[in-house]
Amino acid sequence: MFRQKVIQYINEKHLFHRSDKILVALSGGADSVALLRVLLLEGYNCVAAHCNFHLRGEESDRDEEFVQNLCRGLDVPLQVIHFDTNGYASRKRISIEMAARELRYEWFEQVRLQVGASVIAVAHHRDDSVETFLLNLVRGTGINGLKGIAAVNGKVVRPLLDVSRDDILAFLADLKQDYVTDSTNLEDEYLRNKLRLNVIPLLKEINPSVCESITETARRLSDVEAVYRKSIQTVCTEVTEREGKFSISRIMKAVAPLAVLFELLHPYGFNAVQLKNIYRSLGTESGKLFYSENYVLLRDRDYLFLKRREESKEDQSYTLHQEICQIEDGFEVSRNPELACLDADTVKEPLVLRRWQSGDKFVPFGMHSFKKVRDYLRDRKYSLFEKENQYVVCSGENIVWLVNERTDNRFRVTEKTQRVLKLWIE
Repeated sequence: MFRQKVIQYINEKHLFHRSDKILVALSGGADSVALLRVLLLEGYNCVAAHCNFHLRGEESDRDEEFVQNLCRGLDVPLQVIHFDTNGYASRKRISIEMAARELRYEWFEQVRLQVGASVIAVAHHRDDSVETFLLNLVRGTGINGLKGIAAVNGKVVRPLLDVSRDDILAFLADLKQDYVTDSTNLEDEYLRNKLRLNVIPLLKEINPSVCESITETARRLSDVEAVYRKSIQTVCTEVTEREGKFSISRIMKAVAPLAVLFELLHPYGFNAVQLKNIYRSLGTESGKLFYSENYVLLRDRDYLFLKRREESKEDQSYTLHQEICQIEDGFEVSRNPELACLDADTVKEPLVLRRWQSGDKFVPFGMHSFKKVRDYLRDRKYSLFEKENQYVVCSGENIVWLVNERTDNRFRVTEKTQRVLKLWIE
């Protein structure tokens, strides 16, 4: 039954084909040993890979020796690597668990390419998926975290997700196949171990089939998540006017505005508390700023604006270009706001490109009185971010061009103009 369930799952999830070479992540524990044995019994071409993380002293070396003997007896090619896991974790400033994960999967992919394997098979089983479900539930998660462990993640496949730990042990007992035990799995120092050793046994007292029930729930949630994902992508597209600009009114019309905000902003580092505060701000006055580690979000009048925090005033660099040409028959002033056309003989050198400042004023083209730049930008309903990035070109104390917006009427091209000054920036 064990072999049948594993093969059925492989075929159902299209994990790999009979002709594929399989790289098996082999720790020496019951799960990975069972994975290697069942694939060999079914006739798959396997190569094994073992990581010695040097985290458990003699036990780590014992595991490596066991794996070498096992593969030798089974006539399976084996590759072994040694890692300074503690040193890597210290340099990267990450946990030992995360360090071991990064090291092994990066190396597995290198070996996969080297030996020409189609996939990397790892031995996560149904009970591992249940633990992941509960772990995410305890920590707090969305639907995605309640789907359990995925059968496929890139080139990594998990053929044992439909069998339990008890199924694995029974299979190995029938084969009279031994394995090694990681002593840290018997300690409840880590949260996952606490769930495995303490919480799940208590849940089984309430419902002996709790693992099967949670697995089925995770499968249903996986289907729900697929529907949710398709719908939320549509909504996110509808509320996004352009990159970093989101319509508040469209967000508020969504069935679940907070969920939309989560999908839009969580990838940029905004946490659950911040997202709730952002949601509350949608019903208040504009101007509020919210910061993640690398991004800043502005709640403006009608939109949310997002930009990277390092995009400061000093980070932007523009160059002013200018060209003078003689007026010829048929000349027309460009209507392109990104190209300014001025009477060259009314503009004094040098021209200076700078950001606008409080108190700046000019005479907008077509008008005859001064208007403050601040008022002009406000009337144009520019956001705080857009105002911060507005430039002007000055001739002495006079603004001749509000860049990419409007020229100053005092320097306009008239019937008396003989030479035209063209300005643009890059």
